[in-house]
Amino acid sequence: MTALLGRAVHVTVPATSANLGPGFDSLGLALALHDELEVRVREQPGASVEVRGVGEGEVPTDATNLIVRSIAHAFAWAGQALPGLDLVAHNRILHGRGLGSSGAAIVSGVMAAKGLLDGVVELSASDLLRIATELEGHPDNVAPALFGGLTIAWTGPEGPGHTKLNVHPGVSPLVCSPGYAVSTELARSLQPLTVPHADAAFNVSRSALLIAALTQSPQLLHAATEDRLHQGYRASAMPETARLVLALRGAGHAAVVSGAGPSLLVLCSSPAERLAAAAIVDAQADTPWQKLMPAVDVKGATVVPHRVDPD
Repeated sequence: MTALLGRAVHVTVPATSANLGPGFDSLGLALALHDELEVRVREQPGASVEVRGVGEGEVPTDATNLIVRSIAHAFAWAGQALPGLDLVAHNRILHGRGLGSSGAAIVSGVMAAKGLLDGVVELSASDLLRIATELEGHPDNVAPALFGGLTIAWTGPEGPGHTKLNVHPGVSPLVCSPGYAVSTELARSLQPLTVPHADAAFNVSRSALLIAALTQSPQLLHAATEDRLHQGYRASAMPETARLVLALRGAGHAAVVSGAGPSLLVLCSSPAERLAAAAIVDAQADTPWQKLMPAVDVKGATVVPHRVDPD
């Protein structure tokens, strides 16, 4: 721990949208909306967290904070003692909206550990994904947060895996978020334990089509984002989201629930279509919705180590 004194890192992690309609628990997209984190090793044990922006005054500011717990998990995984830490979190990703905020916090911590341990223990890309998945429980959000772009993630006998694909430059995401949250646990509880074979086959075909649409043929996005596995079952937990998705899709837009919701994601094929979809949300929403037009993040999480003078 003495050797780490004076080390500091700056971490940037993108928001993510998982599922993308038919790709339940497997597909994810990184969005150019970022949380930033500064971590500094201090001499005193324990951890303190300063939160600025989203979650300020709401999330824990001690060792129970998810970022701190993620750093601690990564250090333990690497067989290293956890030093004292000062953290400053600059949060822009809305919490509880289906934009991967918990995955971003976990990835922030894992990347901070990677930077702090630079030259002591080297954590590979597969190590980072495994550590983050152990904390999150599934890789569909943490994979795009770590690696950027469009990711296909899975878990096999050897642990989690992923592959990254480049998104067609014509794809223009629109993210719309209401002023209220829906818990992931509630959304998942509404899904049945089994689904009809025809629905499973339907989603397999649409997931395959979605890969082609996102990487090569954006004109296919509307058909490719149809889903029968999860959005209909979760609609009762977010009726306004469900209604807006139907309205957008009825107008020809590739609208889906973002992650577990209640935000929605529209995968547009041009900036003009994105503006038209935003106008539909403005006209038909019952409550105020925040509208963001981020690019696809192609870099994923980054960490920049540096040194500071210890107190």
